[in-house]
Amino acid sequence: MRVLFTARCYPACSLNYCGPLFRITLLSDTIFWFVTEPKQARRYLISGTVQGVGYRYFTQRAAAKIKVGGYVKNLSDGRVEVFVMGTLQQHRELRTMLERGPRFSSVTEVREEVASPDPQYDQVFVIGRGD
Repeated sequence: MRVLFTARCYPACSLNYCGPLFRITLLSDTIFWFVTEPKQARRYLISGTVQGVGYRYFTQRAAAKIKVGGYVKNLSDGRVEVFVMGTLQQHRELRTMLERGPRFSSVTEVREEVASPDPQYDQVFVIGRGD
């Protein structure tokens, strides 16, 4: 919410006038300003001990917590792929969680790259099957 104000200065109080020194005048009505940060698509490739330790379920819970859409799946080379649609702030939060991982994981690298947006993952986050 944004309201514009101006202050009008009055001369110092005289014996006849003891009002406020400043009067706030409303210049415009309240303006509701909704700024929506655009969603970006990112792909994360996580290396280390990330399969067989609940990493995909951990990622799904993390995504639900910060309200992003996308998918997570195991890759045949032992890595985990995560595709996410969200704002820049959501990506920062998720990356921090991905670097930590679940209890028995050992993350050695999180590679991040820009991806093409996919509207089917705008609101839902799913666990996919490996390739």
